[in-house]
Amino acid sequence: MLIGYFADGPWSHKAFERLIKKPNLEFSFICGRFGQNDQVLKDYASKHKIPFMTSENINGSEFLGIPEVDECDIFVSMSFDQIFHKKTFSKPPLGTINCHAGKLPFYRGRSVLNWVLINDEPEFGITVHYVDDGIDTGDIIKQKCFTITDDDNYCTLLERASHGCAEMLEEVLPAFLSKEVDRIPQRSIHARGFYCTRRGDGDEIMDWGSTSRQVFNFVRGICPPGPSARCLLNEKQVLINKVRLLPE
Repeated sequence: MLIGYFADGPWSHKAFERLIKKPNLEFSFICGRFGQNDQVLKDYASKHKIPFMTSENINGSEFLGIPEVDECDIFVSMSFDQIFHKKTFSKPPLGTINCHAGKLPFYRGRSVLNWVLINDEPEFGITVHYVDDGIDTGDIIKQKCFTITDDDNYCTLLERASHGCAEMLEEVLPAFLSKEVDRIPQRSIHARGFYCTRRGDGDEIMDWGSTSRQVFNFVRGICPPGPSARCLLNEKQVLINKVRLLPE
């Protein structure tokens, strides 16, 4: 099975390291984020003699006409930043799949791991799903949930999710060879679900009118490598990276 790999960053590196070892799986190409310089992906491509490319528009006829793109059986997206249009995600015979660190149909969108902590969720999900016309709305192929404890923060969830996504792709892709792939429509779980917005400038400011539990969740939800919770003390900005929640 020939894979077109749209990828960027450490999560995609972990997944590649697992997939390249799988028998009957081959990479037709690796497409990195346009304008980025992911040297690790380039080195992987060079080592394994896989064409490496970037494109400002993966939905354009110029990109879709590249022989390595045209020959793929399936497209796989991992931490990629462009939206796949229908002519692109439906081009390979087996479609296009994405790995999302959210429990779909909930926690679609951006900054998902920040929001699950801020919202005091007891677990977070990882979902491999088909790409369709929406954003994170395609049929679910496989989903796993992972417990969140009070010892977790944004950094620990990132690490756990990066390994989890790699493991999920390693489990899912061989199923396409045997044609034993599940398709669970997200609307069968919930009619609407919900989206998370990207967190922007100013969202890191502490609200000291919150409860102790809310302060605890907010701080651990945006600690490094996030922007850190912030407040002013005597007109000087203070960054708060960790708090301890005291009983009562």
